[in-house]
Amino acid sequence: MSEALEKVSQEIEKLQDEMVKALVELIKIPAISPDYGYEGEYDKAQKLLEIIKDWPFDKVEVYNAPDERAKNGVRPSILAYYYGQNGEKSPRIWILTHIDVVPPGDMSKWTVTEPFKPVVKDGKVYGRGSEDNGQSLVASLYAVKAMMNLGIRPKRTVILAFVSDEETGSKYGVEWLMREHPELFRKDDLVLVPDGGNEEGTFIEVAEKSILWLRVKVRGKQVHASMPDKGLNAHRVALDFAYHLDKLLHEKYGERDELFDPPESTFEPTMVRGPADSPNIAPGEHEVVFDCRILPRYSIDDILADAERLAEEVREKYRKEFDGEVLPEIEFEILQRMDAPTPTDPNSEIVKLLQEALRKLRGKEAKVGGIGGGTFAAYFRKLGIPAVVWATLDETAHQPNEYAWIKNMVEDAKVMAALALL
Repeated sequence: MSEALEKVSQEIEKLQDEMVKALVELIKIPAISPDYGYEGEYDKAQKLLEIIKDWPFDKVEVYNAPDERAKNGVRPSILAYYYGQNGEKSPRIWILTHIDVVPPGDMSKWTVTEPFKPVVKDGKVYGRGSEDNGQSLVASLYAVKAMMNLGIRPKRTVILAFVSDEETGSKYGVEWLMREHPELFRKDDLVLVPDGGNEEGTFIEVAEKSILWLRVKVRGKQVHASMPDKGLNAHRVALDFAYHLDKLLHEKYGERDELFDPPESTFEPTMVRGPADSPNIAPGEHEVVFDCRILPRYSIDDILADAERLAEEVREKYRKEFDGEVLPEIEFEILQRMDAPTPTDPNSEIVKLLQEALRKLRGKEAKVGGIGGGTFAAYFRKLGIPAVVWATLDETAHQPNEYAWIKNMVEDAKVMAALALL
């Protein structure tokens, strides 16, 4: 291990209490998307700016994506630069984390603490957003602060990006930044997205599946449940369609690719909505959402075409006319779509650099692979910029009693510093 990395690692350990305090303060602030009826990330971004206001970053920039639903009408993202040994001419590494979190979910399942009242217990910090993505956000901050405290300039300029809207599709986050400010990004940048991994910190994600969130809207005709022939039960139509769509997708798109975990495409019905509020009403409307994670070999357009063909078959099966109106209607709404980009080359510089850092700091050999989840890395890969996803996580994200291991936060900070120093 180099002398600089050893000193920085020791400094990070000294900063552990400060790291925990910062994570606790950030968890206290709900930064939940307006898509879920909340205010967004503004207050949390302000707290983050307050934390780093006296730190000697070379440049801190705030980019506000307009969103009239959010507090103050914006979804903020923050970029903080710490220049390398050759100043602005130094090669660059991005470390991107997100400041938004998902809603708490079932409050009765939060048994350790309330979601936004963080608790430090048994070496862990509990609270919504602790692991996803607070642990890595704080780790990236203090990887840089340790270098600042020691007066060490790294080999590579570090760009810490704290970005909005990761949990609901990045329309107001990375996607907006790349569209509105393409000058920020360079083809020779290296990118780490610490938003996925395993408990040992030995998994480097280099590929993602395509993502399709598809809402199916069925409209029939509401009627009293004792007289079903006088209407058209939207539930029955939707259940028939959803069952056959699920079966079709699994059978037709069922090949495996061992690069990924899980190795096959997944097609999961998730959200369901129907307006019937009484047992004796056959409802006239029904919605179901499919979360599809699709191997890159398959086309989302082909899947959508198959869904439309099946919808036409179901329309004909249940076809009825009411006062000149032909029912049922079956419509599709794409809530999110991300076509899988070309994977990051397992022999690329960022992969080799991360593997070297893990060897030096942990004595472990990391493997590469693909995942079904979506991350910021996909957006960089679409630009032809190599990006990896890595962190040391128990994968408690989105669960009640979400937690982050303090030891993982500290040790991951060391690895992040190594990526800048080696």
